[in-house]
Amino acid sequence: MILSNARLAGELVDLRIEGGVIAEIGGPGEVGNPGESGTDLGGRWILPGLWDEHVHMSQWAMSRQRFDVSAAASAVEAAAIAGRQPSSRADAVLVGVGFRDGLWPDAPTRDLLDATVPAAPVVLISGDLHACWLNSAALLRFGLADHPTGVLREDECFAVVGALDDVPDALLDDWVADAGRAAAARGVVGIVDLEMTWSFENWRRRMAEGFDWLRVRAGVYPQYLDRAIAEGLRTGDKLGQLLEVGPFKIITDGSLNTRTAYCVDPYPGMGDDRGLLTVEPEALVDWMRRASAAGLVPAVHAIGDAANSLALDAFESLGIAGRMEHAQLLCAADVPRFAALGVAASVQPEHAMDDRDVADLYWAGRTGRSFALASLSAAGAELLMGSDAPVAPLDPWVTAAAAVGRARDGREPWHPEQSISAGVAIASSVRTLVAVGEVADLAAVELDPLAATAGQLREMPVAATLLGGRFTHNAL
Repeated sequence: MILSNARLAGELVDLRIEGGVIAEIGGPGEVGNPGESGTDLGGRWILPGLWDEHVHMSQWAMSRQRFDVSAAASAVEAAAIAGRQPSSRADAVLVGVGFRDGLWPDAPTRDLLDATVPAAPVVLISGDLHACWLNSAALLRFGLADHPTGVLREDECFAVVGALDDVPDALLDDWVADAGRAAAARGVVGIVDLEMTWSFENWRRRMAEGFDWLRVRAGVYPQYLDRAIAEGLRTGDKLGQLLEVGPFKIITDGSLNTRTAYCVDPYPGMGDDRGLLTVEPEALVDWMRRASAAGLVPAVHAIGDAANSLALDAFESLGIAGRMEHAQLLCAADVPRFAALGVAASVQPEHAMDDRDVADLYWAGRTGRSFALASLSAAGAELLMGSDAPVAPLDPWVTAAAAVGRARDGREPWHPEQSISAGVAIASSVRTLVAVGEVADLAAVELDPLAATAGQLREMPVAATLLGGRFTHNAL
């Protein structure tokens, strides 16, 4: 196939793709043979296809089917939204997503949800996925009838959310396919799927049934490490044309909005509470040692500055490289350690837009080293951009806009000194180059991404996406 009139580094070029690989790049009319099939890109900008480095794909697919409570500014408002939802059966669980209670003037309680939804079970999942809020009917359904508040955090929350995932395979696969098509329409060619399940079987089934919109790297959690080792799975192993083994993911603390991120300083107004350390340092080293010895690259969830310090200590003590998932709040002395230790910062810039106000409250005086993308980049750290969907949308252009502009909704930029250039943001969202010999994972867009404003990046029109030289999205 020939892609003609593509704009690359300011010049119009033609590309010849053969066997899913870029075989030739030359001036207009200089590549290929007469009669070869071609597509005219009409001067649109060509760039490598985009990756989202941190996704919970099943959760993202399901969240697209659930009702949204993210606009609620109080517990009363969130409960009212739940009360307006229709239900086909009285015993059907109503599931809402996206509440953020860190700044609410009132507390979420089971009684408040009972007042608006007295009969049907209702579960509201927080925007950061680390908390959920249940009414009495839902608490009874999930064996928690005696819970005093109905607000579950961390492991209790994960258990309920996992139970909600009990959707018939065929239905969930349809939802995942829809989400995959939508991602391809935004220029996405691959995801790192960090769903808290043994997801290899799910992805094999989906791909056998025709899912071919994305490359998928599926992660492994501690509860499945023995199985992964027994099956000889190593990070990077190909399990199919589009499926690979991803990293070993381990969660060491909570999140900011849930006030469980493990920090050096206590949370204001919460006594000596510094958050929750979910894995002790010695246990973390043991988990990472076992995974790394088996060929699985560790990816450590750490949000608070104390959690990041301990995770970096673990990498250093073992002398291994890996990934830090989130790295939201960092001690200044830890910033250069990422590059020195070979630990990539897997970051989600849109979280800064969601969390700026709650960070200003609970991380007061420390936000200059929160979501510190410019500092990490300047120190030589490898940045990997992602969304943590469904926490933020699976859309690398939204991610890039937040990294570049540090603003949203017409507000002033938040700590603009930590913004990075569009070039750095895009380089942190791709895995290939537009070059001869590279796989033909490509995106064609309507605007120059390196000259676009943050607002233009957020809404970037994508004309086409190719995966291995095959169109997965074509709006030309």
